[in-house]
Amino acid sequence: MIRKSSEDGVQILRLDRPEKKNALTGAMYTDLAEALEAGNTDDNVRCHLFCGRPEVFTAGNDIGDFLQYAGRSGMSDAPVVRFLRALVCNEKPLVAALDGIAIGVGATLLMHCDMVFASPRTVIHSPFVDLGLVPEAGSSLLGPRQIGHARAFELLCLGRPFSARKAEMAGLVNEVVEGDVDAAALACAREIAAKPPEAMALSRRLLRGDTGQLSERVEEEIRIFASRLNSPETIAAFQAFMTKKKA
Repeated sequence: MIRKSSEDGVQILRLDRPEKKNALTGAMYTDLAEALEAGNTDDNVRCHLFCGRPEVFTAGNDIGDFLQYAGRSGMSDAPVVRFLRALVCNEKPLVAALDGIAIGVGATLLMHCDMVFASPRTVIHSPFVDLGLVPEAGSSLLGPRQIGHARAFELLCLGRPFSARKAEMAGLVNEVVEGDVDAAALACAREIAAKPPEAMALSRRLLRGDTGQLSERVEEEIRIFASRLNSPETIAAFQAFMTKKKA
């Protein structure tokens, strides 16, 4: 589930499904999308904060959600797609607090964030290619822009995990926090929320630039991702993954 709360203009969105390592379900994606969409027109929301539980940010998408779209012609009605589009259209600053694993969308989400804080035990991993899939959330565009082609290839194509320190050196993480990472991220989110909101919105918009290309890339990734779910290569990769998981 997604636990929502508000403090000093900050909407806190906590992933809270610890029994499944915060793997994201359709209902959770819907909650996140609705929170971002509503925040765009809510003057009381000046910043969003994503956080998880101790030792786990998220294990990524729930495998059941992947499998239910296999054999279908597309994913346009999938809750995850609504969330990805909401990320592109989001108008409020995003802060993330990572502690432990951040896998799949837990990694690509960071490229949409304005500030990212991580504990030393954080591990960022995007094993899309290993599952016969392609990167999502616009990461194929944002990754090379933000951390350079070589590092983006290492993370998104080679699928090598990034430690918190490596992610900080790459520019994917702003600060590695030795103490309470949630508290550090919340303090930053409050600092953002305390700034003049119009000036903050205009400045952030200038930094992000035209999001039209990002929107187009997200839609292209969605189309390719959906087609890959039906490919023999992906089906074999998922079967191997499930066999390994049960072992």
